[in-house]
Amino acid sequence: MPSTAKLAATLVADPQISSQPSALAVTGLPGHRILAQRGDTELVAWRLGASPVRKAEELARFPAPWPARYGTSAVAPDGRLAVFAGVHELRAVAPDGSVRWQLRHGCWNGSCRETHLSFDEYADDPDHRYAGGGSAGFAADGTLVWAHVRGPLPTGRLDMDTLDEWVVLDAGDGRVLARTDARAAAVGSVHVPHPDPRQMGLSIGEGQDGAPARWGRWDGQSLTVYRFEDEDLALTGLSPSGDLLLSVTHDQDRLAVHRTRDGSVLAEAFAESSVPRHPKAEADNDEVYAAWDWAGGFLDETTVIAGTVESDEEWGEGRHWLIDVSLERAPVQVEYPFTVTSPPFAIGEGSWYTFADAGRTLHAWTLD
Repeated sequence: MPSTAKLAATLVADPQISSQPSALAVTGLPGHRILAQRGDTELVAWRLGASPVRKAEELARFPAPWPARYGTSAVAPDGRLAVFAGVHELRAVAPDGSVRWQLRHGCWNGSCRETHLSFDEYADDPDHRYAGGGSAGFAADGTLVWAHVRGPLPTGRLDMDTLDEWVVLDAGDGRVLARTDARAAAVGSVHVPHPDPRQMGLSIGEGQDGAPARWGRWDGQSLTVYRFEDEDLALTGLSPSGDLLLSVTHDQDRLAVHRTRDGSVLAEAFAESSVPRHPKAEADNDEVYAAWDWAGGFLDETTVIAGTVESDEEWGEGRHWLIDVSLERAPVQVEYPFTVTSPPFAIGEGSWYTFADAGRTLHAWTLD
């Protein structure tokens, strides 16, 4: 039987900050989620209330060093610092606008070999408007920043063949504590924080070429990285304990639950065999297929939420699924009180969210 979703809250982007699509983003760990809205001149962060999400309390506002299209951003768990990952540098900014530290790196525009000193150098260049990019993520306790950047750093290349680097920095002063070859050629990436501040996941997108996934551990002296060798995976979430990791393959056919400590697969579900044929697809159409969305996550330690929205849209309304982490039982479809068009994203503590209005509105859900 389907499970029914109950609307817990509706959060709407502030049009005075930005009216652009995909204005809202949720970051952080279960119980410590932050809602961020990035505008061209400002980044605003709210702390989401306890599950079920019913309110958002403003944490801080940060002046933005460059327009939103030129990078991504991350906010510290306590809301006292934001890191902007741009085309040519990382910049840590306090709410009062003061720059705490900067780290220049190579240009994310693939055809550009310059090491830019400022945004003004390429602000009017059309080629840089659609550059690739990296990302940054704060450790659970806010003491470290993990960043995926385009080499070289000012201190020089790790190796002549290195394109992307993964670096660990002191969040207070920006000192580079460790760096490694990310062994990727990214157009974008997302950091996946772990409850242990010494661990972090990195999900890299290379467009149609692949999706390398990395898991890093920093012991205070050295950085070790587990690479999911011979696999292209999107890392979509961690269980509340951090013991389990959820992934979807680049071709979207397999959803898997991994053991975080060694990356081993504990259970896997293939969309074609796990998800029923879309009910509105023509009976005689042999090209109907299901594919997992690159989204989802853990509602709690035993339950995952996932979607097949992208593949469903050709036939009708997109579908969401509740899945037991053992993957021994068939996925259970989620029913909503109104049409939901986005994939689901887990908040944890039994909640998840979806987007509406091109990402300008966030709906938070629980099970009824």
